[in-house]
Amino acid sequence: MLSVNEHEEDVFHHVRDAIGFDVPGGHMDAHGHGLLDYTLPNIFGLQLTKFMVLQVVAAVFVLIVFRGLARRIRSGQPAPGRFWNFWESIALFIRDEVVRPTIGDHDHHGDDRGDVHPDSHKKPTGLHPADQYLPFIWSCFFYILICNLLGAIPWMGSATGNLNVTGVLAVSAFVATVFFGFRAMGPSGFFHNMMPDTGLPGAFGSVLTLGIFGIEIFGFFIKHSVLAVRLFANIMGGHTVIAVILGFIAQAAHNGFAIWGLVTFGSIVGQVFIGCLELFVAFLQAYVFAFLATIFIAGAVNKH
Repeated sequence: MLSVNEHEEDVFHHVRDAIGFDVPGGHMDAHGHGLLDYTLPNIFGLQLTKFMVLQVVAAVFVLIVFRGLARRIRSGQPAPGRFWNFWESIALFIRDEVVRPTIGDHDHHGDDRGDVHPDSHKKPTGLHPADQYLPFIWSCFFYILICNLLGAIPWMGSATGNLNVTGVLAVSAFVATVFFGFRAMGPSGFFHNMMPDTGLPGAFGSVLTLGIFGIEIFGFFIKHSVLAVRLFANIMGGHTVIAVILGFIAQAAHNGFAIWGLVTFGSIVGQVFIGCLELFVAFLQAYVFAFLATIFIAGAVNKH
């Protein structure tokens, strides 16, 4: 959290969390910086911040959209309208191209797979075993996606550009992986899965197995930590690049109209291209997080 003086000196304050929103028409200081005229309230000693509000907006948006989508497809018919088709197609992509192929049907029993029966006229015979993990993966993907996309709206921001936010998301993935692993294999089976059979007899084989087990445990923590750092770095880096490019306009304002005009044109064109790339990155990073979380769950619930 930055004080007013620190806020004025921090050239990257537009991509950081704050106690309010930068909006047009606010009071300008001597340096031409917009002040935080619209400060968020302090509720029972808890200071609300911009990223807190944006995370609530993202969560409420996802809740409203997918409750509405669920009502429309409850009868088994396709959801009408392009808006609902858009969200349904993304959800089906995550299910059919990420979760089901990656996790597989490790606990498949009988015909409860959701595969197409030859005599069913392309209708599924049931739920795929991997679908039990879909609510968590879907929640991660769409929540991160909306948080990322909010950063494309002027005067908003991406909460996923804050390491505290991505850290909590990574902890959630860690807890989910352990929970699903314990439920599928039991605590002993979960940890035994990290102890491969080296095929070496005697004390040397036991020491090697324990060594590999220690590496696996250490790697388990590292892999989930990377989830936080990767998402934070990509979102924060993209917005920082945009801020720097637009900052060239203010820097060139004291070098004559011709230089200023040239720099302004180049900065705006560059910002448009970087902004389009940021929209792609918003989807890509949500996909990467969901995909990696799925891989970690698959490793926890499948014997290997």
